[in-house]
Amino acid sequence: MIDRYFSFAEWVSDSSGEYLRQREQAYFDRMVADMFGYNAAQIGLPQLDLLRASRISRRCHVDMSSMGDVQADPLHLPFPSQSLDLLVLPHALEFSVFPHQLLREAERVLIPEGNLLLSGFNPYSLWGIYHRYKQWRGQFPWHGDFVAAGRLRDWLALLSCEVVSQMSCCYVPPVVPQRWMSWFERLEMIGERGWPLGGVYFVHAIKRVQGVRLITPRWSDQVEIAPVLRPATRAMQ
Repeated sequence: MIDRYFSFAEWVSDSSGEYLRQREQAYFDRMVADMFGYNAAQIGLPQLDLLRASRISRRCHVDMSSMGDVQADPLHLPFPSQSLDLLVLPHALEFSVFPHQLLREAERVLIPEGNLLLSGFNPYSLWGIYHRYKQWRGQFPWHGDFVAAGRLRDWLALLSCEVVSQMSCCYVPPVVPQRWMSWFERLEMIGERGWPLGGVYFVHAIKRVQGVRLITPRWSDQVEIAPVLRPATRAMQ
């Protein structure tokens, strides 16, 4: 693997990050397809459309570069409080100077019972070992501060975000060239059956608000009940 990348997004978009990109895209495609609401946003990595399978009509990419639909600092999102039904954070914490503030901002903009999907590198994996070897060189994506899934769960709990599912992927060592990847597919198959030490983890959390619950209609009633979740006050592109 040649270290010639100037950003994580550049690494993911190139052949060196194809292994991770394919598996992350498959996970987010599967997860967002069953989530509903009015507004959704993806923070970072505008090169990957991780909301493409979402049925939510108003969705956008937020990024500090001009590639995003909304150019903004993820630490200060330009959305009203409790305005997003779905928020996707692909590897946002590893490369944030203030990851706690980023999570607080995510919690602020999510509606009660809103969905938060995150991906991160697992420091307790073959990828994590390679990260410790490469970190001092300041090369992407290995210079990031990898956050363990257990640590992330603790952070989310403090924000009243309940983790409802977690899974892993990328069991093949990151030093394996792309042309040899097919020889290691067995590792991926074994890992998907329950080995928790994948190089990348996914976390699905739901924002819980004490005393707030969704009210669904009783189908025996003939009166039409308006939906509880209403559009955000600021429309999104």
